[in-house]
Amino acid sequence: MFETSRRLPDFPWDKLAPYKQKAAAHPDGIVDLSIGSPVDPVPDLIRTALAEAADAPAYPTTIGTSTVRQAAVDWMARRLDVAGVDPQAGVLPVIGTKELIMLLPTLLGIGAGDTVLIPDLAYPTYEAGAALARATSVPVADPATYDGAVRVAYLNSPRNPSGEITPAEDLRRAVEWARANDVLLVSDECYTEFGWDARPVSVLHPDVCGGSFDNLLAVHSLSKRSNLAGYRGGFVAGDESVVAELLAVRKHAGLMVPSPIQAAMAAGFADDAHVEEQRVRYLRRRAVLRDALTDAGWVITLSNGGLYLWAAHPDHDSYGSVGALADRGIVVAPGAFYGTAGERHVRVALTGTDERVDAAVKRLQE
Repeated sequence: MFETSRRLPDFPWDKLAPYKQKAAAHPDGIVDLSIGSPVDPVPDLIRTALAEAADAPAYPTTIGTSTVRQAAVDWMARRLDVAGVDPQAGVLPVIGTKELIMLLPTLLGIGAGDTVLIPDLAYPTYEAGAALARATSVPVADPATYDGAVRVAYLNSPRNPSGEITPAEDLRRAVEWARANDVLLVSDECYTEFGWDARPVSVLHPDVCGGSFDNLLAVHSLSKRSNLAGYRGGFVAGDESVVAELLAVRKHAGLMVPSPIQAAMAAGFADDAHVEEQRVRYLRRRAVLRDALTDAGWVITLSNGGLYLWAAHPDHDSYGSVGALADRGIVVAPGAFYGTAGERHVRVALTGTDERVDAAVKRLQE
């Protein structure tokens, strides 16, 4: 009777079940480095803000409180050197950025016959969102090289899964292409606080966009920077006409961030100290895992930002690598999940506890 799910790609994580079962049989238990879900504590100041806003009997507004919008704008200015975003018209809180990316083509009226460009290495929601809207998604290494009519093009830097950081000059070229072809360029920047070998640059940075947000959206999340994946809070900012359209449609859908979550978001975006603490955790895990994998014969490429190591082994393809690590009780994500360009790689998440990461390192060294 209902067949919407048939239009969507297979949910890839279901394919990991047998590997997780194999890894769980390890005498010291499973080390799950497959899904990049935070494991470290929610900062106290954010939990306090949530609790203090818990008495919230009224409906929240779709546009969000002025406090959370101003906090988002202030954070972009402070951390990303993005200036000029109007907190009244240029920013909109969302219920986690995966929701926004999944629904964006549908909310903007994109549909059958329209083309959406997605990165050639990308987490599956870009493709799924286009499929939900009945649009055609096309994987590309560089959207500016595509020859044809396009409605929306996605960027992701630092990229999931590879950790690649897009240089400012490449972003600038993509912006120029988008404006010349009247394309909405959507930059998914949820890992922007975690650049290791280079500093990520926002598509809204003046050196990239020239001080104008026309044809541009930047998408940001607290899930990774503040360990708030369980809270489902983020925002989108940029072209005010597109933000206004999203707001108008989302009002009808009742897509509203709960008031206590908005208070927690505002507290999180106002504080940088907890992010620096989290960076130290991830840097340590990144260093020990990278060394252990390299010593065990794996080759790490890209991986200069984000929460993952992009690894390949000369003896295995993507799923062969997953199986080899599962034999040691370690679960990782096959690169094939993210496109044909990943079929020789695996994605190793840094989102394991220190104890589990150290267990993985020990197993790789044996």
